[in-house]
Amino acid sequence: MPAPSTRISTLTGDGDDGWGIFYRARAMTAAGRRVLDLTIGEHDVGTDAAILAEMHRAAMAGHTGYATVPGIPTLRRAVAERLSARHGLAYGPEQVLIVPGAQGGLFAAHHATCDEGDRALLIAPHYTTYPGTIRAVGARPVVVAAKSEDGFQPDLLALARAAPGARTLLINSPNNPTGAVYSDASLSGIARIAADHDLWVISDEVYDTQVWAGQHRPMASLPGMAARTLTVGSLSKSHAMTGSRLGWVAGSEPVIARMITLATHTTYGVPGYIQEAGLFALRQGPAFEAAIAAPFLRRRDRLMARLAGQPGLRAIPPQGAMYVMLDVRATGLSGEDFAARLLEEAGVAVMPGESFGAAAAGHLRVALTLPDREFEEAITRLSDFAASL
Repeated sequence: MPAPSTRISTLTGDGDDGWGIFYRARAMTAAGRRVLDLTIGEHDVGTDAAILAEMHRAAMAGHTGYATVPGIPTLRRAVAERLSARHGLAYGPEQVLIVPGAQGGLFAAHHATCDEGDRALLIAPHYTTYPGTIRAVGARPVVVAAKSEDGFQPDLLALARAAPGARTLLINSPNNPTGAVYSDASLSGIARIAADHDLWVISDEVYDTQVWAGQHRPMASLPGMAARTLTVGSLSKSHAMTGSRLGWVAGSEPVIARMITLATHTTYGVPGYIQEAGLFALRQGPAFEAAIAAPFLRRRDRLMARLAGQPGLRAIPPQGAMYVMLDVRATGLSGEDFAARLLEEAGVAVMPGESFGAAAAGHLRVALTLPDREFEEAITRLSDFAASL
């Protein structure tokens, strides 16, 4: 049979998509073993019943055909209003494209800004799909490492050295996997580098409702950055709608118009009944979003207290998002080895830091996504396992 394309065959670079522990945990569960799964950023509650009822109502009302490719006008307007309030900028609906989840938005944003062979910068530790998303559009990922000892804030000197000749910079704050919220100094430095080297900044802000310390500052809100920033967001984390695949990209009208053309040739939009449910979700207001976020702050604080002084483990306080990074280098194990043994010997699944780039080697990402009682049990098992080493 003919060979698949080089591009599709090399999406993961080294051939490892970083999800080995996740797949192993699912296989063990399917075989009947009880596994406490802290690998994936999936809420322990489902989408709110009222949102699902609106989705059902919209489907039964006939919103099951082709929806307008850029997004239904009411939802585009609602997202524009949301971003206007948060960014301190005046967004119009024509500056918003509704996409099938933030992942679809990241793919579209890189397609809109990168040509074949372009250098596309990203900061590690990074979400597992970032390098593959860049390779999928024919660009070359260039990783700039942030350090655990610096709270995983971007290394501005390293970014400046890597920037000449690059086309884009992908950032994520609050950050997955580290929980870092980029400081004003970090964001101002990124803005200077972007201006100096004429970079597009693709800002993944899907965790902007989960901030535990400091303040989330949207990249586009910085002076001079609105015209060169594409902001990617979604309802997955803010409204527990991960499976609905509903997100957006916002930016200047000319580039969004081009991205609408791309959507016509790829996704052909998002189902109308899902968009109607998303509009309903946004109208529930900040209190609803705060209630979705609250369990992660509670579990974050519990984990930090529980592991304080734990030999062999250093918990890095997350400023946002639904994860905690643990430095396990003092145990003498790699993140991959620690995670593999923890799963087999203690029945707890966490993501090895190596899944998020070499900058996270020797770390674990713990998702704060089990109900409180099971979460407590998982942390006890993790603590006991570490002590046994």
